[in-house]
Amino acid sequence: MGRTIAEKIFDAHLVDKPDAGSHVLRLDAVFCHEITTPIAIQELRERGMESVFDPARIKAVIDHVSPAKDSLTAEQGKVLRDWARRSGIRDFFDIGRNGVCHALFPEQGFARPGMTIIMGDSHTCTHGAFGAFAAGVGTTDLAVGIHKGVAVFREPKSIRFILNGKLRAGVYAKDVILYIIGQIGTDGATNCVMEFCGEAVTAMSMESRMTICNMAVEAGASSGICAPDAVTADYLWPFISAECTSKEEALASWMAWHSDPDAEYEKTFQYDVSAVEPMGTFGYKPDQVKTIRELEGTHIDQVYIGSCTNGRIEDLRVAADVLRGKKIADSVRAILSPATPAVYSRALDEGLVKIFMDAGVCLTNPTCGACLGMSNGVLASGETAASTTNRNFNGRMGKGGMIHLMSPASAAAAALAGHIRNSALYTAN
Repeated sequence: MGRTIAEKIFDAHLVDKPDAGSHVLRLDAVFCHEITTPIAIQELRERGMESVFDPARIKAVIDHVSPAKDSLTAEQGKVLRDWARRSGIRDFFDIGRNGVCHALFPEQGFARPGMTIIMGDSHTCTHGAFGAFAAGVGTTDLAVGIHKGVAVFREPKSIRFILNGKLRAGVYAKDVILYIIGQIGTDGATNCVMEFCGEAVTAMSMESRMTICNMAVEAGASSGICAPDAVTADYLWPFISAECTSKEEALASWMAWHSDPDAEYEKTFQYDVSAVEPMGTFGYKPDQVKTIRELEGTHIDQVYIGSCTNGRIEDLRVAADVLRGKKIADSVRAILSPATPAVYSRALDEGLVKIFMDAGVCLTNPTCGACLGMSNGVLASGETAASTTNRNFNGRMGKGGMIHLMSPASAAAAALAGHIRNSALYTAN
């Protein structure tokens, strides 16, 4: 019987199978940030187990509240910083060198095909875009991973999503994943791996693939995953060129991380993405989705562009194309947080920063702060945001606030209009 990508990765990393449904896997990387890792560090210290399994395979960053906004967040940063130094973790990204973890770590080449990756963050599924099994875990599992280099997972059941067709103008990866979640619901892929394939995925950049895998968890999935291909090789080439004589060699080795033609799936869904329109959320669940056309006219107080979902250079270019030569509405405040310093620097070099500033957008340093309602753009009660983030839970960006998730193009159009509006009305001019 054939095997899926996830099953092949599990087979290659299996350490033990204590019962029929449990798989103890060897980990290739453990990612850490200052919100969840300090608790795991404390748990290990209390058990006298503070040593790390391999400092070279642990990557750490301060990103969720950066810089610290109060004494509590400063203390969390200090705990992570001191631990990284004591443990000899060379890949630690402190203030000034940091960025949003799920954008920074791929940018550094830390996610590779066939890898197993965990982090105490639900959107770790982002890294599955590279053909890896990457999953968010709880504090105890994170602590075990840091100390022992292993993690326990249930049987890797996969659901296949075949995406065919070509995206129409003004439609992006964010619209596609919102559409899918709207179709299957927030529990449609619970405890499964969402495997994305088809001609539309093949045509996507790595940044777009990271966007769709990033939101797999919003459908209940443990991870999203895409088979590695030539697009993956182009992205990773600066990091793998010393290991491979050519991209063709890398691609040949990565065939081990492709699903077999006769692999079995829990379910298979097939969508023609050429029919997908710009999408946005309403309410407080990621599966409460409508077209931007249906949401047209919805009042917006704040626009936020950034996050591990849509804060990469591709996203900034899209938003800048909408805003170029225009001013945001007087009734709106717009905030942009490039996901990493490299993204910010590139946006400067390409003249995008000037476009944003001329339009009246506030630019901030890379941080996750606004996305989880901790800093850099928290909403007041009763306020509404058009946001490129990944969750619209009640209170997510501030108590009493309402979030409409959408693409960078749609968010930029909302900033110009002061309400939700189709970006094509601006880019066509």
